[in-house]
Amino acid sequence: MSAGFPFFQLDRFLKILVQDLHKHVAISEEFAKSVSAKAKTGEPLERRVTRVITPGTLIDEKFMDPYVNNFLLAVHPLDQACSFETATNAPAELQSDILSSTAASSAIGLAWLDISTGDFYTQKTVLGALPSSVARLGAREIVLSDGLEPYLRRYVSNVLDHERYLLTYHDARHARLPISSWTPMLESPVPAEKEALFSPEEVAAGSILLMYVSEKLQGLGMRLQPPVRREEKESMSIDRNTMRGLEVLETSKEGIGGGKGSLLHTVRRTVTKSGTRLLRNWIASPSTSLQVINERLDLVSQLLESDSIREHVVNLLRRSHDCQRLVQKFSMGKGDADDLVSLLKTIEVMGSLKAFLESHGHVSEINQIQMPQEGLTPRPLQDLYHRLSLEGPNKLASQIALAIDEDGLLQSHRTEEAESANIVSIAQDVLHSDGSAEDRKSMSQVLGLKTPNKNQTEQDADDGDDWIMRKSASPTLQTLHERLLVLRQEKEALTKSLREQIGVPSLSLRWTPGSGHICHVKGPKDVRTSVKAAAATRDARSTKSTRTFYNANWSSLGARIDQLKLQIRAEEHAVLLDLRERVVFNLVILRRNAAILDELDIGCAFANLANEQAFVRPILNMSKEHKVIGGRHPTVKLGLEEDGRAFVSNDCFVGGQERVWLITGPNMGGKSTFLRQNALISILAQAGSFVPADHAEIGLVDQIFTRIGSADNLFKDQSTFMVEMLETASILHQATPRSFVIMDEIGRGTTPEDGIAVAFACLHHLYHKNQCRTLFATHFHAVADLAKDFACLGCYCSDVAEGSRGSFSYVHRLRRGVNRDSHALKVARLAGEHL
Repeated sequence: MSAGFPFFQLDRFLKILVQDLHKHVAISEEFAKSVSAKAKTGEPLERRVTRVITPGTLIDEKFMDPYVNNFLLAVHPLDQACSFETATNAPAELQSDILSSTAASSAIGLAWLDISTGDFYTQKTVLGALPSSVARLGAREIVLSDGLEPYLRRYVSNVLDHERYLLTYHDARHARLPISSWTPMLESPVPAEKEALFSPEEVAAGSILLMYVSEKLQGLGMRLQPPVRREEKESMSIDRNTMRGLEVLETSKEGIGGGKGSLLHTVRRTVTKSGTRLLRNWIASPSTSLQVINERLDLVSQLLESDSIREHVVNLLRRSHDCQRLVQKFSMGKGDADDLVSLLKTIEVMGSLKAFLESHGHVSEINQIQMPQEGLTPRPLQDLYHRLSLEGPNKLASQIALAIDEDGLLQSHRTEEAESANIVSIAQDVLHSDGSAEDRKSMSQVLGLKTPNKNQTEQDADDGDDWIMRKSASPTLQTLHERLLVLRQEKEALTKSLREQIGVPSLSLRWTPGSGHICHVKGPKDVRTSVKAAAATRDARSTKSTRTFYNANWSSLGARIDQLKLQIRAEEHAVLLDLRERVVFNLVILRRNAAILDELDIGCAFANLANEQAFVRPILNMSKEHKVIGGRHPTVKLGLEEDGRAFVSNDCFVGGQERVWLITGPNMGGKSTFLRQNALISILAQAGSFVPADHAEIGLVDQIFTRIGSADNLFKDQSTFMVEMLETASILHQATPRSFVIMDEIGRGTTPEDGIAVAFACLHHLYHKNQCRTLFATHFHAVADLAKDFACLGCYCSDVAEGSRGSFSYVHRLRRGVNRDSHALKVARLAGEHL
């Protein structure tokens, strides 16, 4: 059984099939077999697949999330034959452990790109870090080599299937191609000196990625940005469990990216789509470079100095469009007139921004000299001003403005909407005559029940001339329009002549899809004799009030007009192609300028956030200390304020003399909030944002780990306690002295005795082996006694204030000491239990 749907509903069904059901959809189009066949009607056409659409190869589909990158990720491990041979020679009971250890430590190459923006990255890592990398990137599709070792394939599938990622296997027998073979798909070649920096794993992953994309695009041109090689050490590592536990990108309950309650949702003040995408990437991968972080903070500081300047910049940015995705469409030959107008307006915003910065004196210090003096560091806005290159884009904008007729473009959209409404009308008529009640109900929801204009099928011969290009867009177009004007004058003369011959002033010359060029007469008067006198060949259609007939002169003239209109359409398309080429010629500059707009958007967003929430600029250094005065949880504080309650801030001086803080206190006493807020403050600081505190000095963090919450994995035969132990073991194996570890209630899923033993063993390892900044919350008060000889450990707690008649309140302010009462019964009664 086969089924179809209207063409104008393509995006709707692609969303269902590709985005929701993760299917691959082949798009087939019809082509004439030859040039001569193309000119003839009725000649058979051949069908060819022009593109295969997958979740990771979306370009400009309407259902794409404009605020999130649509990354396609390729993973390619090198052969591990020797390691696997060692494992298979080991005793059977040890093979599984050896293979798991071997797989987790195997070097792999990652390569990911977003076809819709042209972003292209590579990185070398280990297979054990793959889940965290995928969580950070939010890859929509993962491509693997179909030649993977069987155990590697099972290992990768087991790791990623748990998160329900879409895995696609691709023939990668020729994946290890040189980087020079990537050049046809890049906007510029990779310099020879940079080629040597890419590891064999990255080259293999990049090759399989580009091979896969080329196969799916079926020859559609593509210009990606040259690959950017990412080093693991250049950004803070936030593993999958930490990303989820801290609710960095999405809330743990809703699982909605950027949903209310997540850190991203709380700090988001961006006004552009591409700026929001970049913000997400900064939050998911905070920098570990002091220079990069301070450059971002400098921009926020300068924008925070003036509310009026910040407001003006934001208002300008609101008028811009998604330049990154716009120029990528043009690089693939897909940009249309609407995209050109959007690009024109964005270039105008770039020019307005540059003029505004110059007029307000933000570049005067630099304008006085040709080059910055030695030791003189330009302020961030000055730097952005000089990075904005507008000579080429301004010329392009002028060419677009002179070519595109925006009024005509708007009218063409109205015509398209009318045509769609007419198709809906036809579909409704078919449903009402042949369909069941259920068919009518379901299709009415799909078609939207638009009300068409019934009079659109018959129109005046000059209607529908919605030219999207100005007549002056090209000399050829100017000549064609002049010729069309002459033919229209002939039409007016013919109309006047026919009206005089027939004696009916209402006569008009029209065109209909079914009848072609006809003469239309309105009124009850019998004009049959007059019609014959006007040399009519035959009647077309008659009613009580109208009569239509053919006239040889009008048929001939109408055909000439139609032919000329086709020539105008062809010339308009030629002008469009020329403008596309001009956009591609400015591709690199436009992308760089778009990146500057994104930086400005985030800078203004962070400045507005700091202004609204009284955030302060953090001081970043190379120490291993975390000094925060008056720290606040950015999302919890807002939630409490919505309920009319105040948030209690707390200080935190972990690292240095007190490398570990052991925190005790009652249930609901705020321990988990305190742990999370300090981790989030570190993330925000290294992302380049001001932080929710009165003062903050933070030593750079290379990795953040959290062991928070509880969950089982019954499909993998893992209990809640087993999941907790696996995550804890992973932290103990990976944390370095520069890491920041958050441990919340380790060992709670077993007997008190065993739980205390597990918690203390974990604390002992973190203190003596990892030697990293650690916030360790527990209800096992005995752990404090066992750790009393730890010189660099501080004990802190929250409290409960007892009132009269059994009432109590929480004291969320931490104090030094150990609270040996968890007050669990009070919380149970508060929840409604009868104790």
